[in-house]
Amino acid sequence: MTTENDTLYIKERMRSILEAEARAVASIPVGDGYARAVELIIDRVHRRHGKLVTSGMGKAGQIAMNIATTFCSTGTPAVFLHPAEAQHGDLGILRADDVLLLLSNSGKTREILELVELASVLNPGIPVIVITGDDKSQLAARADVTLFTGGAPEVCPLGLTPTTSTTVMTVMGDVLVVTVMERIGFGPEDYAKRHHGGYLGHKSKSLSAGAGKP
Repeated sequence: MTTENDTLYIKERMRSILEAEARAVASIPVGDGYARAVELIIDRVHRRHGKLVTSGMGKAGQIAMNIATTFCSTGTPAVFLHPAEAQHGDLGILRADDVLLLLSNSGKTREILELVELASVLNPGIPVIVITGDDKSQLAARADVTLFTGGAPEVCPLGLTPTTSTTVMTVMGDVLVVTVMERIGFGPEDYAKRHHGGYLGHKSKSLSAGAGKP
């Protein structure tokens, strides 16, 4: 049975966690790397007709997968490549004109570091964009563009579980998605072509029809 003290405690914890994660998002460094990352994505995907390939291990991998699907739905072809499965044949999805977007909070994830090596052997010169909580890490050193999360501590009481780090990675992915959308002029009609069902499908079709009216 939940007591009044339990309720008060949970409310306080909720406020403190929300405040901590909000501070982490607000403290994400805003630098020139975003412009370079967007230009790489536009050049490789929209000019050369390659694709964006995202990857990450564990929780960071789940965020990388979400970023890929969001890019797909907004006009930029993207796929998620599991870094472990890449070593068992899935690496073959990479083409010379693709661009990699790799997520690792520590910048030390073995499977991601190995993926960079394997990808560069298969397609020398393939550009690498990295989102990481350590901009001095081994992974950052191998990147063409490094986007630093700011390295805010996790709200997990153990300081271990990916919580704050995955929140800021999600937001940084949103920045890339939205900026690329704007650069390519992605509109309601384009969105409607990719969403045929559900609420978003209905709403995008309505917006598209409205945009076509004088």
